[in-house]
Amino acid sequence: MRLQDKVTLITGGNRGIGLATARLFAQEGARVVLMARDRGQGERAAREVPNTRFIAGDVRIAADCERVIADILSRGDRLDVLVNGAGIIYRNRAATETSEEEWDATFDTNVKGAFLMSKSAMPALRASRGAIVNIASYVGLVGFAGASAYAASKAALVNLTRSMALDHARDQVRVNCVCPGSVDTDMIHEAWRLYGDYEAAQRVWAAKHPLGRVATADEVAHAILFLASDEASFITGVALPVDGGITAA
Repeated sequence: MRLQDKVTLITGGNRGIGLATARLFAQEGARVVLMARDRGQGERAAREVPNTRFIAGDVRIAADCERVIADILSRGDRLDVLVNGAGIIYRNRAATETSEEEWDATFDTNVKGAFLMSKSAMPALRASRGAIVNIASYVGLVGFAGASAYAASKAALVNLTRSMALDHARDQVRVNCVCPGSVDTDMIHEAWRLYGDYEAAQRVWAAKHPLGRVATADEVAHAILFLASDEASFITGVALPVDGGITAA
């Protein structure tokens, strides 16, 4: 029970890695709050996970971020862990093929959303000496073809993580991020469909990773749990690859 009675907020927690993290956190004793734009999907996710509730909100809007934090604190709760998991991607987009609207939407969600949510949560996290875990990507550490806005946004999120870790170290608030490789979620299944040959795409994506397969969402969730827990009490400013060795190559 590594998160016993700790209050955790997970943005983008209604699907994929965020939902897997919510399940694992709940198993470890946390009281979980999910935040996402899709109310229907968010409420369904909250019903699936014990000791979990959902608050609709958009991480791109400062007022929504502040409202969600206020809702948590108004119930007499503290906030111990923030997981910034909301993210989007436009595939098959070199820089020359990326529209200004797509670029802005990507940065608004993947970077500005984490910034606004962290800023709103920081007073509560200072009080609890809590932790932030950002969900970045291995493409924030290496070059990546076909998704220039996404790659740039994840690189920005990695350095936002490092900067916030330094800014808030004296507050005893730890800030880290995970950098997953390819993960078996709805997002990658969409990529496999776009590839044109679904089964061939699965083999191609697996072969990119030295371990010869893509990750499960649960494998990434366990890394997030470690960084959020007291077991990582002397770790801050880290970008942890969970990528089957892909960045080592």
